[in-house]
Amino acid sequence: MFRNGRKTITTIQGLATEFDHKKILKFMKKTYACNGTVVNDEEHGEIIQLQGDQRTMASTFLIEQKIAKKPNVKVHGF
Repeated sequence: MFRNGRKTITTIQGLATEFDHKKILKFMKKTYACNGTVVNDEEHGEIIQLQGDQRTMASTFLIEQKIAKKPNVKVHGF
């Protein structure tokens, strides 16, 4: 999670390439009522960025949908 002034951005990176990042983003945007985008990074691949502090909801979603395993999900921030 990054903080820029008063606004926060939640980032999700390191997901397997077999998953459709845009479909995951579309579902999260609709479910959590936030905006977001998929950014292509040379070093880290596709990164999902969500507006606001969506850390707990995003990690719960990734684990429940079996996109990521609990030991592999790391929540950073304050």
